[in-house]
Amino acid sequence: MSVSTLAAAQSVCAPLPVLGRDVTVPLVTGGEVTYAALDYAASAPALQRVWDDVAAYAPYYGSVHRGAGYLSQLSTDLFENARRTVAEFLDCREDDQVVFTRSTTDSLNLLAAALPADCQVFVFETEHHASLLPWQDTRVTYLDAPRTPRQAVETLERALADRDPHGPALVCVTGASNVTGELWPVRELAAAAHAHGARIVLDAAQLAPHHPVSVADLDVDWVALSGHKLYAPFGSGVLAGRADWLRAARPYLAGGGASRNVSRREDGGVDVEWHDSAARHEAGSPNVIGAYALASACRALGEAGFDTLVAREQHLVRTVRDGLADVPQVRFLSLFGDDAPRVGVLSFVVEGWNSSHFAAALSAEYGIGVRDGLFCAHPLLRTLLGSDPQAQGECGSPEAAPGEKSLNAIRVSFGAGTPDEHVERFVRAVRELVTDGAKWSYRTQDGRCVPDTSA
Repeated sequence: MSVSTLAAAQSVCAPLPVLGRDVTVPLVTGGEVTYAALDYAASAPALQRVWDDVAAYAPYYGSVHRGAGYLSQLSTDLFENARRTVAEFLDCREDDQVVFTRSTTDSLNLLAAALPADCQVFVFETEHHASLLPWQDTRVTYLDAPRTPRQAVETLERALADRDPHGPALVCVTGASNVTGELWPVRELAAAAHAHGARIVLDAAQLAPHHPVSVADLDVDWVALSGHKLYAPFGSGVLAGRADWLRAARPYLAGGGASRNVSRREDGGVDVEWHDSAARHEAGSPNVIGAYALASACRALGEAGFDTLVAREQHLVRTVRDGLADVPQVRFLSLFGDDAPRVGVLSFVVEGWNSSHFAAALSAEYGIGVRDGLFCAHPLLRTLLGSDPQAQGECGSPEAAPGEKSLNAIRVSFGAGTPDEHVERFVRAVRELVTDGAKWSYRTQDGRCVPDTSA
């Protein structure tokens, strides 16, 4: 991208207003500073637009699908319109279902519960635990971490070629790694899955906030995502995609809303006729505000335009990479190589530092919030770090299993609401900590590295 094109993109797409953008936090060294929230990969701050929409709706809050009153009818319309908005945002096919859930984790557990009998699941060890662990009650083939996108496709093709071609199969893959930020070859993996008679579900938790996701274009069978990573409040998620397995499965939760008709039998039992629609897996009073907020975020991102959002985010990625390129103590983690396309998620280790200690110093001395640890992707982090010894700092070292190194890393992540200043401050802080060390002493408390204020 040329300098002029980048400048144009930045001028068109300034940071989107988010909650907390003016919050100040105290520094252990004295004074206060505006908080730099650089942990978007865990939870992105809610867009101000989303919060305003929710506040405007709140006085009209009512139970959906169950009331004849005006507020119930209004809430029902908002809830079902939210479903259509999400379907449009994901470019779903005409006959796809959009099921509202609590999160990506909830969505993938719902799909796991709906798998046909004897379904075989294929999943890379590089997945977030949300997409690595729900398949425990079925046949699972865990695939080794690939080192190129092409190797990912080839690994999947070999595994699928060895399976029973007559039984059902499902491939689960991330769209963008929550550890390295790298984009996965989703379209190619979907083609490989379908060529071998398998279906595929896309974990888009890290992809959807940063890139457009088209179910139809990627040709995936399902997509799962979370509202709290998509600039909406906590507690909402989506599973969108093919309806047949969902219609054939027992309801994820049994209760009101999932049932069309319930009647007593002569023998004293109960007969239940379940809905065939998305309501089949939405028993109980749904999270109307969560669904409405998620849909509001979808509209806001669509109106802002992903082209300019992506261009600005890549500018921030380059700010970090270029700003730390001449600091040899900093090593970024990658599967596909430093030049691989990625979203605004970068993980790294710092020579001579325990990552928890480094993250604590960023917070306490600079007002910068990042994430440290294994990021709910333990097999991937152990693959990326396991062969490289790390010098441990004086606090924050996670307890290692016998014979295993104590491993953790630091993750910085950002998105549509991140100002340039926050990323620039992060780069300066990393350079200063590497060069000069921490200004304060730290200790371990309740498993976390914190400033030592006892002196």
